[in-house]
Amino acid sequence: MRKEIQFAIIIAAVAVSATAFGLNQQQIAATAIFSSLITGTLLFWRFRLAFAFVGLGALLGTGLLDVETLIEFAGLDIILFLIGMMTVIGYLEERRFFEKLVDRIIGVVGDDPKKLVLVLMLMSAFFAALVDEVTSILFMTATVLHLTSKRGVNPVPFVMMIIFATNIGSSATVVGNPVGVLIALRGGLSFQDFLRWATPISIVSLLVTIPLSFMYYSKDIRMLGERIKEGTNATTVVIAADDHPEEQTPNNQSMRTSWLLFIGTIVSLVLHTQVEQLLHLHKNSMLIGTAIIAAGIALFLERNRARELIERRVDWWTLSFFLILFASVATLSFTGVTRVISQTLFTVSGGNETFAFLLLTIIAGGLSALLDNVLAVATLLPVVQDFGTLGINNFPLYWGLLFGGTLFGNLTMIGSTANIVAIGMLERRKVGHITLMQWIKPGAIISLSTLTLAIILVFLQIPFMPSRN
Repeated sequence: MRKEIQFAIIIAAVAVSATAFGLNQQQIAATAIFSSLITGTLLFWRFRLAFAFVGLGALLGTGLLDVETLIEFAGLDIILFLIGMMTVIGYLEERRFFEKLVDRIIGVVGDDPKKLVLVLMLMSAFFAALVDEVTSILFMTATVLHLTSKRGVNPVPFVMMIIFATNIGSSATVVGNPVGVLIALRGGLSFQDFLRWATPISIVSLLVTIPLSFMYYSKDIRMLGERIKEGTNATTVVIAADDHPEEQTPNNQSMRTSWLLFIGTIVSLVLHTQVEQLLHLHKNSMLIGTAIIAAGIALFLERNRARELIERRVDWWTLSFFLILFASVATLSFTGVTRVISQTLFTVSGGNETFAFLLLTIIAGGLSALLDNVLAVATLLPVVQDFGTLGINNFPLYWGLLFGGTLFGNLTMIGSTANIVAIGMLERRKVGHITLMQWIKPGAIISLSTLTLAIILVFLQIPFMPSRN
């Protein structure tokens, strides 16, 4: 079936479903336009920004979204963070920092491709839990692209494997994902709560994901092993600055500076919460501040080429898409669609705690796959809080939201911020392209397996969880 026909059928089905749920005309229109943006993005990925521009313009032009709400939901804090980190990544890339890092990793693990991919996936998950998923995916995607470029293999499977590991690792701690931050703040959960209830499940999910990934991408991993043994090098290192060959052979001083910037940025991101508490700053002030300061240092080091670094290395296409996607989802709140969703879920659950947990976890997963997990969880958090006011123990529900959002973020290309950032890096360097059909099968295998496992593990622990309303 042609994609255009699929697009029309999906939008018509959404409109009919919205009518059946009792939405008014304004809410139906908002849902239909927003669904058109999301469906167009998934079916016609290369034209995602065009769909985003048209969708947002339609929402504003029809009065289904106002400027104030747009600005509130636009996620400017995330955009600023990404600009800063992309600048730092660009600076390190032009000094072949990640190429040297790959060589060191290979030197430690040898030429066994499974060990190499295992280390990369573990690093992705660990950095995501330690710092956050966006920082992890930026550093690790750059590393993987250097590895695959140098060995002349298709980067797509390896990028997807580190994306899967990153999203899973991001569920382990409160700082691993904006989803965790939202849940912790709204649910009154501590860092220790995450270590007790989330980290073990995240680790088990990763242990399941690694062998599944190895089986699905066995041919690609075998090809990587052959190329490593052959010592094959691609004719072009795609991430190097092709019009600045003098930057491709950095001296020892340049590498020391790169390592200092890299380690300093990571350490500052890890300790940002402690610094904020010490200086009595607002939450995440130093998370964003670290990225911006590190970018400023990189620009000072670049000197005369600072402007070129910003223009060439910051992925403005992806950032524009992020901003518009975040802003567009505001129409659901502006028109009251989210309020209808809350009321419907209350009715369907019937006050049963177990059913409410299963229902919210599945819905959180489904919405994450379509909206981005941060937006999906932000939409459903008021529902969980309302459940508490009705006397239902909502402590398990918060973990259902966490794992539904992070683990099912692996289902589609827009399921999490990490997915979009990694794909943007892949396309920007013109070394590969991922379609919905390429993504959906391995994404479904990983997301369904891990979320099912997480649901079972949370369910088994409900009797031991504290009662909280």
